[in-house]
Amino acid sequence: MSATFDRRRHPVRADLAATSYRGRAEAERYADPVPYRVTAAATALRRDPRPDCGIDTEALFGEVFDIFETTMEGWAWGQLRTDGYVGWLSSDDIAPLDQVTTHCVGALRTFRYPGPDLKLLPIGYLSLGSKVTVVAEAETRGLAYARLADGSFVVARHLVAEGHVETDWVAIAESLVGTPYLWGGRSSLGLDCSALVQLSAAFGGHALPRDSDMQEAEAGTALSFREGDPLPADLRRGDLLFWRGHVGVLSTPDLLTHANGFTMTVSQEPLAEALVRIGAKEYGALTGIRRL
Repeated sequence: MSATFDRRRHPVRADLAATSYRGRAEAERYADPVPYRVTAAATALRRDPRPDCGIDTEALFGEVFDIFETTMEGWAWGQLRTDGYVGWLSSDDIAPLDQVTTHCVGALRTFRYPGPDLKLLPIGYLSLGSKVTVVAEAETRGLAYARLADGSFVVARHLVAEGHVETDWVAIAESLVGTPYLWGGRSSLGLDCSALVQLSAAFGGHALPRDSDMQEAEAGTALSFREGDPLPADLRRGDLLFWRGHVGVLSTPDLLTHANGFTMTVSQEPLAEALVRIGAKEYGALTGIRRL
């Protein structure tokens, strides 16, 4: 049992591992997963259970988080079902799984109200991609609201049924243009390059892994391209372009949409200019192209 497990994707530590890894990974003890749901609009998933530890990614409202350990200090270690990411998050931001989600937030973000009325003071917001359970509907002054399982209300047209597929998922990425860049971010308040691709592609029915290296290895089908080759002549909308540590999606064969640290936003950039700038100042040459 000398295999090396990527700590981002496998709930395996020297002192604890998921029971499903018994016989494959050595650990002092094993634990079965206990499902919880995320109750915060977004919560940071970290490598270590420390508030000063940078974030790896975020879990969004309604997503399921399988827990293997909790600590007296208020941390929970587990695995996010959406993409299999493993890490620590605050126990304050989760609750036992007691409902099945029915809808997903399809707007960039939507407010949660204490009643079905936009004139009420919101009690929070939900990001694009959040999962909710709709239990009833109401209408006030001609506007339809969905009542959620926790008793709050959101504008009904901001939701789509779970499993809904957008024929043009790249339009989701384009709607996020101007969103601040946030390392590890995965919500419409701030996100990084691979989260932009993952979150947008999910609306097209594509379940992508979280980080750009994973996406370059697994997303869709690789086009015939090697580092240093000229660009393929048949590039098209939705193709994913990869550098070492970066990913973007083509809006057109010559226009790249990506979350980047150069503008610190989700922005659109002529592909020719991006290739020169990224090659000279950031991630080097283009390393791969994949098509969903």
